[in-house]
Formats: sequence, C-alpha cells, structure tokens
Amino acid sequence: MKYLRFFIVFALCITVVLSACTPTAAPTVKPEQATELPLFYGAYATPIEEPWDGVIHVALQKAADEGKIRYEYTDDIGYSGDMERVLREIAEDKKPAAIFGDAFGNEEAVRRVGPEYPEIAFVFGSGLGPSEPNVAVFDNWIHEPAYLSGMLAGGMTKTNIIGMVGAHPVPEVNRLANAFIEGVKEVNPDAKVLISFINSWFDPAAAKEAALAQIDAGADILFAERFGVIEAAVGKGLYSFGNMSDQYELGPSSVITGPVWNMTPTVDYVIKQVNSGSFTAMDLKDFSMVAKGGAYLADFHGMESNIPADLLARVQSREKEIKDGLFRVNISEEAPAGAQ
Repeated sequence: MKYLRFFIVFALCITVVLSACTPTAAPTVKPEQATELPLFYGAYATPIEEPWDGVIHVALQKAADEGKIRYEYTDDIGYSGDMERVLREIAEDKKPAAIFGDAFGNEEAVRRVGPEYPEIAFVFGSGLGPSEPNVAVFDNWIHEPAYLSGMLAGGMTKTNIIGMVGAHPVPEVNRLANAFIEGVKEVNPDAKVLISFINSWFDPAAAKEAALAQIDAGADILFAERFGVIEAAVGKGLYSFGNMSDQYELGPSSVITGPVWNMTPTVDYVIKQVNSGSFTAMDLKDFSMVAKGGAYLADFHGMESNIPADLLARVQSREKEIKDGLFRVNISEEAPAGAQ
C-alpha cells in the first residue's frame, strides 16, 4: 500500500484510468469493427505504473480508443527469463499484428523470439539497433527538453547546487543527465549538479532517499528522472522537474515542468506500416524527438509566473531553435562525471 499514492497520481498525470481487474484494455469500437482491426499487444517487463512502460501503454491505448487498433497487454513480466516464454505464448495464442514492449534487460529474449514469427512486427525499446527481419527499435529521446529543463534549473537555483536522481547509468539515462547538465551550464556555469543512481527502474523509496541526501548536500532544485524524487521536493518546499510524463499533479507547488515523451508518433507510424504490409526492421528514433512531436516540455500549469521573465524568454527562444533545427543538443551517453 505504501506506493499506492504514486500509482494513483501517475494515472492522473497521464490522463488514463488503469484497470485494476484485468490486463486487457478494451478498444472503444463497435463489435462488428473489432475483428477487422489489427491486434497490437504490449509486453512489459515492469508494471505499467512505471513511467517508461506507462508512456508506451498510453499511446497504444489512445490508438485503441480512436478505433485504429485492438489492444491488449501483459505487464510486470520481469527480467528473470520469463519474457521469452511470454512472447512465444502471445505469438502463438494471440497472433497479434504487432508486439510492443521494453527490451532493456530482455534483449536476448526479444531477439531470439522475434525472427521465429516474421509475420509479427516486434517493436521494442532498446539501446541496440534493429534486427532483421522484423525487430524494430525505439528509445525515449527526450534529451532536448531535458536540456531546456536544465536551463530553467540553472537560472532558478539559489544555492548553485542542483540534484538529479536517475535509475541506472545506462545510455538512455546518461544522455538525459548530460543534456540537463549542459542546459544548466549554459545559463549558470558556476552551478553544480549532483547525480545519483538508485540502480533500479522502479523504487520510489530509494529515489526519495537519494533526493533527500542531495537536499542535505545543498541542492535546492531536483530533476526527478525516477519516481519518489518529487515527493522529497514537496516535503522540503523545493522546486522540481518531472520526467517522461507531465507530473505536475505529483507536486502542484513544486513541479515547474519537465521532459515529456510522446509515443503516439511512433505508434501511428507502425500502424500505417502494418496496415500497408510494409513493416520492416528499423530504428524509430526520430519519432521520439522534438521535431516530430515525440518529445516536448510539459505544460507549466501557471508555474511560469515563478520563473524570471528573461530566463523564460531565453528558454523559449532555445526551444524554438531546437524545433527549427537551428540548435542541436549534444548526445552524450557516457556516465556523468562525479555520479554516485
């Protein structure tokens, strides 16, 4: 029960109602239409309350609600070897047109099973490349709004110490941390960013503890790459930045904004490929970036009144340059210097 409030608030943030009784999300289409729609299946290693898988789930559910696909899912599969078995069961029993999920930690399982079912589109989050004939990959390329968040944090800190708590020091998290740090440094070269990794994809208690340690070390603004950090910021009356979804509701007095990952462009592209029979193994990276609407800064929800006007204008100018292709945020996937 200790994490229940996290789950409830996350559901509000992503504006969906998660079923507590069944892992199957029913599409809002007429019965006679349902059998004509392709079945897209979600195979998630973590509970969908975890933000990374939650973003994929929301985009697929949205497509189902719009009558584009049928959608079912299984979550909390884990990393102990069950993914390979579950994927084969899905392929054999459900015969979906596509299977979406997160391959991180389950790379070998996905790449073993995928080629055995070439008629199914396997579309998985991965730090590796696509695999012929039918394994396409994506990732949450939200380093651009992370950079903008860093600019805001650098301009708003009073102590010149900012904290960030991340999951693992893997490329996808490192590039967020490094982009955030670069954004901080553009505005405030004297600021220091404390980086801590909890070595878990979902442990709100550990993330909160790490955040509190950063606060004790002088941090007055926090970047919540993981759940639990915003709760620490709220408890101490500090500003914070969410991640992957609009997390304002987790702390209306705390959350300024944050990088948002939008999987809808990726999902819509795959639907078109599946429907036209042209799906192929590819890297779907571009669909998760700002230029195609796959990443953006969350709404300020009125919190912009707490941001100095000149700083806000500077960030908005940089945001436009990113959208127009006039400014490129560096992609650095090495572990940040000094990270713990």
